[in-house]
Amino acid sequence: MIGLILAGGIGSRFWPLSRRRRPKQLLDLLGGGSLVAATARRVEPLCGAERTWVCTTEDLAVAVAAELPGLDSSRILGEPSGRNTAPAIGWAVRTMPEAARREVIAVMPSDHWVADEDAFREALRRGAMAVERGDHDVVTVGIAPAWPETGYGYLELEAPAEPLSVQPVLRFTEKPDAETAVRFKASGRHFWNAGIFLFRGTVLLDLYREHLPELAAGIERLAADDLDAARRREIYADLESVSIDYGLMERLDSIGCVVADCGWNDIGSWGLLAEALPADGDGNRTVGDTLAVDARDNLLFADEGAVAVIGVEGLAIVRTGDSVLVVPRERAQDVREIVEWLVARGRLDLL
Repeated sequence: MIGLILAGGIGSRFWPLSRRRRPKQLLDLLGGGSLVAATARRVEPLCGAERTWVCTTEDLAVAVAAELPGLDSSRILGEPSGRNTAPAIGWAVRTMPEAARREVIAVMPSDHWVADEDAFREALRRGAMAVERGDHDVVTVGIAPAWPETGYGYLELEAPAEPLSVQPVLRFTEKPDAETAVRFKASGRHFWNAGIFLFRGTVLLDLYREHLPELAAGIERLAADDLDAARRREIYADLESVSIDYGLMERLDSIGCVVADCGWNDIGSWGLLAEALPADGDGNRTVGDTLAVDARDNLLFADEGAVAVIGVEGLAIVRTGDSVLVVPRERAQDVREIVEWLVARGRLDLL
């Protein structure tokens, strides 16, 4: 199996800690090193360092390489510009040697958290076996909903599924409203879409040619040996910016889901980070120098200095060297709106 770790993006929901020069995937949020390093360690028993690739941006390639000293720098690919996951995955797969493209490739984000890594790896093995048998062109990883989350996409299967089973995916549903999320959780047939995919590289590129022909043609142009850096950037910037879920996966007839019971969390917001941290007797989750008096169900994160609270409930409070964020935990997904506000007003000093 080949591992492909996606390590681009700026982690805007993790402002003010996540910044352009050191985004979420390079941060140590849970102890034990950066999220991208933890992801590489998680898949190493399956792939080995010599069969692991990373796709990031040119601006982050050096920083990512520093987090992964056991990985040859030739397998750390830097996109000229961010164009979403379909271009990134297609370009990375096309860049691999032909022998690697013929194998099963497991693509995963760099910034997720997994409590039971053995169970996670076994799910990938089962998914890879289904691809090798030809049961499905693509297998994705599904997680049984632990709560009715509105910030995740969902996979609908034909029937309730046990862990490690593989079933056909009937449909994808992007982030549902609260009522629909409650119904999905109760159904037993709906699973969180973890954004992890398994496929043969050669098959994936064929699927691009069928469903995303313009993107496939652009990726082929990037494979030319005589491209200089300027032309490469120009071609890449013209690639269609589309997610692999919307651009490809939702269009496929032959896509399966392997169910993983592994304590997965995409750490997609400060609120979801809180779910991965231990709680004290009052439900507070804390990192760094913090103090909570008569306070319940808060996330207190002190990267620098201290955070102290009295009489508050259900907040996420984050302190860095130059900024403080205070947000209700149920609105933690909205933190990216602050980043958009800062961009619109040219506050690059805070980005």
